[in-house]
Amino acid sequence: MDIASIAGLVICFGLMFYGIVGSNGMSAMWSFLDRDSAVITFGGAFFAVFASRTVGDYLTGLKSFSQILKPYTVKPGDVIKQIIDLSNVARKEGLLSLEEAASSIEDPFLKKGIMLVVDGTDPELVRAIMETEMDAVEGRHKANAAFWEDVGSLGPAWGMIGTLIGLINMLKNLSDPSSIGPAMAVALITTYYGSLLSNWICTPVATKLKGKNGEEMAVKGIQVEGLLSIQAGENPRVIEEKLKSYLSPKDAAAIGEGGEGGGEG
Repeated sequence: MDIASIAGLVICFGLMFYGIVGSNGMSAMWSFLDRDSAVITFGGAFFAVFASRTVGDYLTGLKSFSQILKPYTVKPGDVIKQIIDLSNVARKEGLLSLEEAASSIEDPFLKKGIMLVVDGTDPELVRAIMETEMDAVEGRHKANAAFWEDVGSLGPAWGMIGTLIGLINMLKNLSDPSSIGPAMAVALITTYYGSLLSNWICTPVATKLKGKNGEEMAVKGIQVEGLLSIQAGENPRVIEEKLKSYLSPKDAAAIGEGGEGGGEG
């Protein structure tokens, strides 16, 4: 589980809860709960996005929320070590020996690249195939992030629509001064719900999805450059230094100087 995502959402809710009940007690919570306001704001935002997408795309975007709860476990440093191991195998036993090494690799993207190299595919074609797949994956990731960005941008708008509806209803009953205060409070709740939807849920989710996409694309970029370097017959030490440029100085230093067997040849 991604602790940061869970903790962030829970703590934000806790802060809002404290702000509501801190001075006024638990009874104040009821003033912030309104069925009609919730239906207008949340229903309007989500179904307006539904209208702009196909059913499949909408459901995929909705399900992408679960991705923020799962950490991306593939570490660039581990991928570089894996590439160096493969380069040592290829240097000692030839490119064809990578086919056997690929059998123990779970990452389908890396395995696909290895098989392209083993099959003797032209390096430019290998790059083109793998980058095309990267673009497709990134496109799906961006579509999921855009789903939450769209919901987040429509939340405050539908909150304002709900507020206008409430104000219109309130102005119809100005003859009863005692109803103005409660009616105004209900009208403003929809604006509150819209801001809540945008800033508590949608913006953090979209930002998290973009961050995870960046992590995955960085790892895939390392894999592509590493495989092409192996195919070109570069020295494992040279490959290591090239790939370490993708890392921060701290992470690069964590990888052993010269890798395992990187100094051969």
